[in-house]
Amino acid sequence: MENTNNLSGSNANRLFYGSCFALVTTAFSFSIRAGILPQLGTELNLSAEQLGFINSMWFLGFPISMVVGGLVYHTVGGKKIMQFAFFAHAVGILLTIYSGSYIGLLISTLLIGLGNGCTEAACNPMIADAYQGNTMSKMMNRFHMWFPGGIVIGALVSEFLTGAGFGWETQIWVIMIPTLVYAYLFFGQDWPKAKVEEAATLSGNVKAMISPLFIFMFVCMALTAITEFGPQQWVGIILAKSGAKPMIILALVTGLMAIARYFGGEIVHKFDQTGVLLGSAILATIGVYLFSTQTGAMAYVAAVFFALGVAYFWPNMVGFIADKIPQSGALGMSIIGAVGMFSSSIFQPIIGGWIDSDKAAAAARGLTGEELELVSGQATLGTMVTFPAILIVLFTILLFWVKKIKADTAAG
Repeated sequence: MENTNNLSGSNANRLFYGSCFALVTTAFSFSIRAGILPQLGTELNLSAEQLGFINSMWFLGFPISMVVGGLVYHTVGGKKIMQFAFFAHAVGILLTIYSGSYIGLLISTLLIGLGNGCTEAACNPMIADAYQGNTMSKMMNRFHMWFPGGIVIGALVSEFLTGAGFGWETQIWVIMIPTLVYAYLFFGQDWPKAKVEEAATLSGNVKAMISPLFIFMFVCMALTAITEFGPQQWVGIILAKSGAKPMIILALVTGLMAIARYFGGEIVHKFDQTGVLLGSAILATIGVYLFSTQTGAMAYVAAVFFALGVAYFWPNMVGFIADKIPQSGALGMSIIGAVGMFSSSIFQPIIGGWIDSDKAAAAARGLTGEELELVSGQATLGTMVTFPAILIVLFTILLFWVKKIKADTAAG
């Protein structure tokens, strides 16, 4: 594989594989912790509100460490950020198992969230600096395939261990396996230097981030993130009333996302990030629209469109920043990722409000029971079609904008 910055091929690849296992740790912490949450609630006598606060710590720690990691990446280095990630993951896992209290679970989940954010903050710029051109796009997509891929693996492991009679503690111990593997792979490795000199300076980063193109992508990232995470949070609950099986929908979506990202480099090479993002917005719009109108077997068709639509959003938004606005450096990539996480958390209560109002409207029409849940839920998904529909317009503008920049550069 083509690499740069005085790294040997084996060194760059070892760093890449370490990054993948670190992202598997993130995915396991997402899926396995979600799977054991009801057991924790029962054992520790926690309310749904308390469980919600525990969950929110995962989403809070993630963007905080992403932004801080991006700020210090070029001063302390990616190696030290990943050393902190290992500390946060390991202590968070151990504290989850042995704390036995609500406060302990809050702290442990925050620590795991911080470790997850450090993974994004360190590994995205490492991949951007270690590989060049089309190889960078390919590796960025293959790195990000391990989040949906890891969720599928984690969910299957959790399901198997639960069925075999193992307790939640054993399932949490499983998260330690990829944690130890990535620590071993990163140990003693040199990290690449920044490709672009300005990328290693805070002033260069800030100057690049106040450019119209970066601000435009900032807005797009908020919409791509909620397009991906918004329907996924609610679609299972809604579709359970339609005859579709929510766990099969989840497995289908995340499995297809992982496969699509594996082949993402070749698709980006053919259509550039701008073409891929526009195509993704179109497919995501079709997918969410089908979710809002179809029931039964057609829900699985909707899942295919949705998965292929959202699969390329996150890695290619980050890849676009690395490729088209390299002066923004590690901070630019971290800020873009943090915007996605913040957007997801901000929009969740708004979506909840839509569900409440749509449910009230459906109840006023005399609907009750499962029909009420399905009709109101699909009405909310119909409103969510707005997010990817706006992205079709924005990414069409981006396509022509980038073409003009390339033409002006070639002419100059």
